[in-house]
Amino acid sequence: MTNTTDSDWDLIITPRKKWYDLQLRDVWHYRDLIGMFVRRDFVSRYKQTILGPLWFLIQPFLTSVVFVVVFGNIAGLPTDGLPQMLFYMSGNVLWNYFSGCLTGTSTTFTSNAHLFGKVYFPRLVTPISIIISNLITFAIQFLFFLGFFIYFILRGSDVHFTTWALTLPLLIILMAGLGLGFGIIISSLTTKYRDLQQLIGFGVSLLMYVTPVIYPISSIPEKWRWIAEVNPITPVIETFRAGFLGAGNANWLGLGYSAGFMLVVLFIGVVIFNRVEKTFIDTV
Repeated sequence: MTNTTDSDWDLIITPRKKWYDLQLRDVWHYRDLIGMFVRRDFVSRYKQTILGPLWFLIQPFLTSVVFVVVFGNIAGLPTDGLPQMLFYMSGNVLWNYFSGCLTGTSTTFTSNAHLFGKVYFPRLVTPISIIISNLITFAIQFLFFLGFFIYFILRGSDVHFTTWALTLPLLIILMAGLGLGFGIIISSLTTKYRDLQQLIGFGVSLLMYVTPVIYPISSIPEKWRWIAEVNPITPVIETFRAGFLGAGNANWLGLGYSAGFMLVVLFIGVVIFNRVEKTFIDTV
């Protein structure tokens, strides 16, 4: 019988000894699996549907139309002088990415329990794949938004790009990090407390109303504006509008706050996620 050494194996599975052992090298080693999960999530989402990928465009369009009718025309909420359709669509495109990342990653353990119990791979692979698959959706909806942007420019609307548009990669990272951080925290908690899953949809909808998706932050009375400003998503949406529509309260201080908040939430989420994954299969 031949003796084997550590060098004879591609991967050696060992128990984590430290709370900060994130095993990111293993995640990179399984990058092909991430690609397979991305394809699975993207294809299965609209498989056996009548309109298929067109739902990527129909959803933000219809939502924006409803917002125009209800909040723009009936409620009369201001839009900083921007065309109502562009204003609401800009908020919807970003918010859809964040909410998709949050709701998708929040069910990581419960949705993949059948898979986690059969084969080993770094559990962070699944929430990361959800972030990437939602990024594809965001890219499609963003191009759709740019189509409306060009249409309104040709009609003579006062909208234009500014240098803040160059921060788009940073804005995407912030939204992805916030969605991933909050999502895996919720996912870790729902392994023991299943009733928290019932609050996810309600909580995401409630959070949207304290985020300037349907109104500009400039329309909020000064004494209540701090409620919106403490929301780390607010600077992201305001900067996006400032960059691609030319109107919005964008500043580096707000983006710095969002970045710091995102790093803290993401770090806490990953640490909790790694601790829970050791025993979650016994409780899920």
